[in-house]
Amino acid sequence: MSGGAGSRIVVTGATGNVGTSVVKLLSEDPEVGSVLGLARRIPGWTPERTEWAAVDLASDRADLGAHFAGADAVVHLAWAFQPTHDPATTWRTNVLGSLRVFEAVAAAGVPALVHASSVGAYSPGPKDRAVDESWPTHGWPDAAYCREKAYLERTLDIFERDHPGIRVVRMRPAFLFKRESASEQRRIFGGRFLPGPAARPGALPFLPDIPGLRVQALHTDDAAHAYRLAVRSEDARGPYNLAAEPVVDAEVLGRMFGARPVRLPRTAARSAIAAAWGLRLLPASPHLFDAVLRLPLMDCTRARVELGWRPTRSATEVLEEFLGGLREGAGTDTAPMRGRKVG
Repeated sequence: MSGGAGSRIVVTGATGNVGTSVVKLLSEDPEVGSVLGLARRIPGWTPERTEWAAVDLASDRADLGAHFAGADAVVHLAWAFQPTHDPATTWRTNVLGSLRVFEAVAAAGVPALVHASSVGAYSPGPKDRAVDESWPTHGWPDAAYCREKAYLERTLDIFERDHPGIRVVRMRPAFLFKRESASEQRRIFGGRFLPGPAARPGALPFLPDIPGLRVQALHTDDAAHAYRLAVRSEDARGPYNLAAEPVVDAEVLGRMFGARPVRLPRTAARSAIAAAWGLRLLPASPHLFDAVLRLPLMDCTRARVELGWRPTRSATEVLEEFLGGLREGAGTDTAPMRGRKVG
């Protein structure tokens, strides 16, 4: 196995939401010899058999070759969501940084590359049925996140053609949450002033029911389990959808919050988000909101059959844990994941 006993695994973006779960799971796997976590800032947290190196993928001086030499697999998770007002900055990290990773993997002769794609790479699709991995991955062009994820899908098409000896896996997870990611994700999407107590049941008199707002969620640890399976299996290749049931919509959220869903037109919701984003009160852009309303629902049969993967927690359990983390200002000992209670 490319990730077998004594193997050396390198993880980029190792201190974020997904990275912390992947590093922890790999470090606990007796089949893995060592883990090298790459991040812009070295964390205070160090699991067993794990080392850290400071690397900024946005820099053309990043010496990835030295870190990838002798690796059995590279798990590429590094991603910058902000600043949404400056897409050229996220492009440098997300796209140009990923190109540096892919080139360094090929130059170092790493046998396997496991890449974090996303449901956001998919072209607009249905909300009343699930699609498999053959659905087009052209993203929603107006949203930088989707545009960048889709661009890297095309890049990997060429990479696989030019490097047939490297096993490439593309993970396409739904929205990923865990208790420890609450403060980070509040900062990224809701803003630093979003009060944690607003996440408790009974705090909202009603919940906006916006047409098209039906999405999937997954616990980050369950996604990390799929990454570990992909690292260890020589047969794992290509894309895998990852999501838990049930589909999350206004009815599901209304039960969680104890709030009555009230129909709200898309245009009204978008106008409010666009105004807050334009005033820099809300980090999440209206372009991402447009994309979310168009994302297809994903069929995860391939991951179940080929990887033997199944989520251990339902989408509602995931969100309940995450909302509890928001109320508590939960986090962990890495720079992106630091906790902070607001309100």
